[in-house]
Amino acid sequence: METFVEARPFVPDPEFGRDRESGIRAISELIVRGEIDLPLVSMLQDFALVTHCYTIQSCFGHFVHEFEPDTRNIASLEAYSGKVAAVEYRIAYMALCIRESDPGLRLCHDLRALTRIDPSCIQFGCAEWFWERQVNTYVIQVEPERFRNKDRIMVDLDEALHLETVRNRFMEELHRVAVLQRDMAGA
Repeated sequence: METFVEARPFVPDPEFGRDRESGIRAISELIVRGEIDLPLVSMLQDFALVTHCYTIQSCFGHFVHEFEPDTRNIASLEAYSGKVAAVEYRIAYMALCIRESDPGLRLCHDLRALTRIDPSCIQFGCAEWFWERQVNTYVIQVEPERFRNKDRIMVDLDEALHLETVRNRFMEELHRVAVLQRDMAGA
């Protein structure tokens, strides 16, 4: 099964409200337990106030190498320039279940627009295994297009530095979308 496919059209989801409550509770518990990447916490809290979506899963994106072997490290790569040749990149992404509605369509539009930051490294679509568990689940991810179906890849330092720059800008803009959507929802 492909992990990432083109965005599917919305389908009816009569259980959205119940599933949203459960999803927000699950993310809140992960935040309390410290299992969410710290740079994502504020953004996830903002998305939790958006009534037409909820977060299914997320990852800040991690650069693992000999000097930073922790698979959840958030250290900048810049300090290691010239010291490492290869880096394992663990994908940055946000998976959201979005209500079939006009505000939901606007959110999908806003998410798709984020791909303009770097179309060769940012994709918007669906992940098959998320959709099979919860319809209307969409994913926005930072991953070189040639690896769009991989969760982690090996890249040279130059490409890793580029991915880090793209990831950082992407996360800033994604948080801006969360705040905009939160404010439009009146939260």
